[in-house]
Amino acid sequence: MPFYQVLCITAHYPEYRHIKELIQQSATLVMNQGGVVRKVNSWGTFTLPQRMRRHQQYQQIGDYWSMHFDASPRTLHGLNQLMRRDPRVVRWTMLKLGEKVEEVVQPKEKTIERP
Repeated sequence: MPFYQVLCITAHYPEYRHIKELIQQSATLVMNQGGVVRKVNSWGTFTLPQRMRRHQQYQQIGDYWSMHFDASPRTLHGLNQLMRRDPRVVRWTMLKLGEKVEEVVQPKEKTIERP
């Protein structure tokens, strides 16, 4: 299964319950279709570089997060549909990092013994 990363900007809410629900929905969708969620990172809350409009609302502050996962292309399509419909999502992008996790992970350097 290919290895992907989704980067997402969500509308900022005073409580993080909304973001937690969205991440949980995304991870559940991936896992229910046979994928594996490797890592979820919250990057924090930032002022957006410019005012962004999504679902007929303007946003100036956003919460950034990312998720690394293995999934089939069909699962990726379902995740795109979820992001497109959800009013909490301002922007998102899917990046294909490689065909396997082994391609992405850098091998450890071997220690060279000096005489």
